[in-house]
Amino acid sequence: MDSMAAIEIDGLSKDYGSVLANDSLELRVEDGEIFGYLGPNGAGKTTTIRMLLGFIKPTSGTARVLGHDIRDEKALIEAKREIGYLSDEPGFDEQATGTEILDLHASVKGDSRSDELLELFDPPLDRTIREYSRGNVQKLGLVTTFMHDPELVILDEPTSGLDPLMKQRFAEFLRSERDSGVTIFFSSHILSEVRRLCDRVGIIRQGRLVTVEPIETLLMKSGKTVRLSSRTPIPDDLLAIDGISDLETSSPGGTESGAAGSDDGFTECAFTFTGDINELVRTLPEQDLLDCSIEEAPLEDVFMQFYGGESDA
Repeated sequence: MDSMAAIEIDGLSKDYGSVLANDSLELRVEDGEIFGYLGPNGAGKTTTIRMLLGFIKPTSGTARVLGHDIRDEKALIEAKREIGYLSDEPGFDEQATGTEILDLHASVKGDSRSDELLELFDPPLDRTIREYSRGNVQKLGLVTTFMHDPELVILDEPTSGLDPLMKQRFAEFLRSERDSGVTIFFSSHILSEVRRLCDRVGIIRQGRLVTVEPIETLLMKSGKTVRLSSRTPIPDDLLAIDGISDLETSSPGGTESGAAGSDDGFTECAFTFTGDINELVRTLPEQDLLDCSIEEAPLEDVFMQFYGGESDA
C-alpha cells in the first residue's frame, strides 16, 4: 500500500488574467520527506503555497493537504492545526517584542517545543521586532513555525537572512525533523540549499512544473565535471568516449583548442561527462597525468537545463 501523501495537487491553476501564475500543477509530496520547490523569483512558488494554505482560491483544480481538500474551508482549518508555515515575509507586529509574538502564537496553536527551539535558534526575545535584523526575524519565524510540533511544515525561502552557521544548524534540524516523520515542503531559489536538504525536488518555470525528480537522479542527469591536466597530448579517442560534452581543451600557452592538444608540454581539458565513469577511469592510466579531478556538476548546471538561460523575473 502506498504511503500517505501529505500534499496531493491535482490540476491546480491560478489565473490572474495577465499572468497564469500556476498552470495545471500535478504533484504528490509523500509523508515524511523533504521536498524542495525550486525556481527563480516570480516562477509561481509562493502562489502554490498560498493556495495550499487557503489564502487564495484556485482558478481551477484542487489539492489535498493532510487529506483535507483545500476548497473545504472547515476541513482546511482542521488541517492547519497540524501545519507549520513560515512566509517569505513573516510580517510580525513591529511594535511587539519577540516574547509577545511567541505568546500570541502559543495562545492560537499551542506551544510544546518553544524552549528547545529557542535554545537552537536564539532570537532576542526582549527586543521589539523593529529592532530585529532580517536574520533575527527569520529565527523567530522558525520558532513560531515549529513550536506546536506540526506534522507538515511549509516554508517559503526559509534561510533568507540567516548566517552560514545558522543555515547549517537549520539544515541539521530539518533533517532530524524529517527523520522523526515530519513532512517538509519548502520553496527556494538557492540551489546549494536544495542539494543539501532535499529528498526530491520539483522545478517550476513560469507557473508550470517542468520536472519532479529525486535529487540524486537530477544530479545524475547533469553528469560529472571532469578536468584533466596531462604532460603529453590527450588522444582523440579518449575524448570521443560516449557521454562527453561541452569539451574545452587548451595548449600549454593557454590557447583554446577543439583537438587533443600540442606535441610538447602538457595539455589541459575540461568536459561534462554523463557516461560510465568506470570506462573513463580505465583510460586514464594510459595518460601521463599531472592532475585529474572528477566532481559532481554544479546544481546550477542542472537548473539551467530546465531554464535555458531565460529569466522569469
